Amino acid sequence: MKSKRVAYLLWFFLGIFSAHRFYLDKVGSGILYLLTGQLFGIGWIIDLFILGNMVDKYNLRHGFLGLDLLGLIKQK
Repeated sequence: MKSKRVAYLLWFFLGIFSAHRFYLDKVGSGILYLLTGQLFGIGWIIDLFILGNMVDKYNLRHGFLGLDLLGLIKQK
């Protein structure tokens, strides 16, 4: 299960290197962002608003459907 907290920390401190996208296994867009300077800076700002949803979609795809809401998985 991927953490929103970790994703946002990666976005803030290592976003220029697309670390938050690689963390969520978005290698294609991570490379594109890396080579274009976060789509000339615009992508970095957009990711601020969509990153939480990206983490939710990752967790849903990998079978963590709502387990964090039920308190079955604890954040580290």
